[in-house]
Amino acid sequence: MTDKYAVIGNPIAHSKSPQIHQMFALQTGQDISYEAILAPLDGFASTIARLRNGAYKGCSVTVPFKFEAFQLATQLSKRAQAAQAVNTLKFDGGTIFGDNTDGSGLISDIQQNLNFHLKARRTLLMGAGGAAYGVILPLLGTGSKLSVVNRTFENAQRLAEVFLSQGNIEIFRYSELGKQAFDCIINATSSSIAGELPPLPHGIFAPGALAYDMMYGSETPFLKFAREHGAAVVSDGLGMLVEQAAEAFFVWRGVRPETAPVIAVLRKQQ
Repeated sequence: MTDKYAVIGNPIAHSKSPQIHQMFALQTGQDISYEAILAPLDGFASTIARLRNGAYKGCSVTVPFKFEAFQLATQLSKRAQAAQAVNTLKFDGGTIFGDNTDGSGLISDIQQNLNFHLKARRTLLMGAGGAAYGVILPLLGTGSKLSVVNRTFENAQRLAEVFLSQGNIEIFRYSELGKQAFDCIINATSSSIAGELPPLPHGIFAPGALAYDMMYGSETPFLKFAREHGAAVVSDGLGMLVEQAAEAFFVWRGVRPETAPVIAVLRKQQ
């Protein structure tokens, strides 16, 4: 019998996840179906209950339900606990297992696909919201020298305090970045959605630096700025999207698909 999975969000029509998981299933010979489901903003829990009653094996969770999924899970992975958000649910009897594969996806894309290794490099993470929480623990695990900058400084302070036991995080206001230079700058803010550029100074990119935007699609203001101000490597978040999906696929099926051919197909469609 075909095992059923889905991605749940609002909005959801734009999601590439069904195409990605279909390619994973064909590649690995796994008998699964995977669909996109639009959940009402006040109906996430009832949607999950319907899926479980319908014998679904699990689901991906996207905006704006990752925090609600965290609360709904009855068992959490260490990385989900750290992120305080869940993007992957696995249903097993009475257990709802919650995981967060976003950080793993980011690190895989940067270090494997882009061949940019973060150990001992100065990394600046822009943002202190849910996207940032999801990637902090894996970033610290690379041995990177991690800094965080955020428009609301108190939120950056709070984030650094949450992860204090995992490693030291230097925090900045944007106004304090004038004399700083970083080997890797990651945009985890919502500025790209709004078509805005965080107030980065000239000279922020060290020689050979990587600029990475978690958003994907058309060139964002941040990536345009990076190209014009000395970043050696510039990347959107399409690879992260595929890599986090591959990690979720592994959580569900115990099989790790090859991501490079899937990324190549999606790049051609951009």
